[in-house]
Amino acid sequence: MVTSREIRLKSRPVGMPSAENFEVATVTVPDPAPGEVQVKNIWMTVDPYMRGRMVDRASYVPPFQLGEPLQGGAIGEIAASNDPRLKRGDLVSTMFGWRESFNAPAANVQKLETFGLPPQAFLGVAGMPGLTAWVGLLKIAALKPGDVVFVSAAAGAVGSVVCQIAKIKGHTVIGSAGGAAKGAFLKQIGVDHVIDYKATANLTEALLRAAPNGLDVYFDNVGGEHLVAALTAANRFARFALCGMISQYNAATMPAGPPNLILAVGKSLRLEGFIVSNHFNLLPEFQKDMSGWMREGKLTWKETVENGIENAPAAFLKLFKGENLGKMLVKLA
Repeated sequence: MVTSREIRLKSRPVGMPSAENFEVATVTVPDPAPGEVQVKNIWMTVDPYMRGRMVDRASYVPPFQLGEPLQGGAIGEIAASNDPRLKRGDLVSTMFGWRESFNAPAANVQKLETFGLPPQAFLGVAGMPGLTAWVGLLKIAALKPGDVVFVSAAAGAVGSVVCQIAKIKGHTVIGSAGGAAKGAFLKQIGVDHVIDYKATANLTEALLRAAPNGLDVYFDNVGGEHLVAALTAANRFARFALCGMISQYNAATMPAGPPNLILAVGKSLRLEGFIVSNHFNLLPEFQKDMSGWMREGKLTWKETVENGIENAPAAFLKLFKGENLGKMLVKLA
């Protein structure tokens, strides 16, 4: 038997979550049963979508339960196995994050082939965030030659990949992010026009200056003021891939919609929301593209890392304060 710490949802947040909504518990993990494996987590991810699961409501994924460990993507190492397909030391990808060790049926973990990449990359650029960027830009927004692309939260795990795919394909890219460090990173990866929304008095005017001939694709991670600006700057027949709206995730009441949404009619815009889990059938095509770009050195990625399971809630809260550059990860001791 081993002991393991795990993070549980202690109470449901109202508005911005706080440390008081989480608790650390210590549990005993027995030897794995027949057909099970025991996994020691090495890396785990925290992601904005997890905020929605803290609310007790029907959605595309079930809500987290009070007093139960949270869930999320993780990379771990097999510590013990009662399944012949997995052996001690194998790396696996699971959705059993927010805990140090656990037992699970072997069918519920996926053996990880790293192809020479660091394993945590499969929680970011080579994993679900990368797939989200690829699907949203190429399939939902249906990127076309000559498109001008605007990306909000452009220095984040998803947004930075969107920017780079668009640049690989030869497009003009406008990225919005907060702060000088994030702006410098966007310039490093080739973004043509960087908007520091924290230092901008009028986001719409800043976007119109960056895109004097309008924009054709908007990849939305933020909503709110960014969506309003994109509606104003959009050309006729522009396509909006609505990936997330982090500016509203902690709203206690539903905010008013964009006051200029009527522009979507006159400009014949297409606004389409999407959830990446509905597009897992595209994984082989994504992996072919992504692995090629990474081997060719065309993709750069950043990570912000907190150490220790006890700091997982703090890492999660930093997402809503813009304190991450690239993928926010927790490295487990």
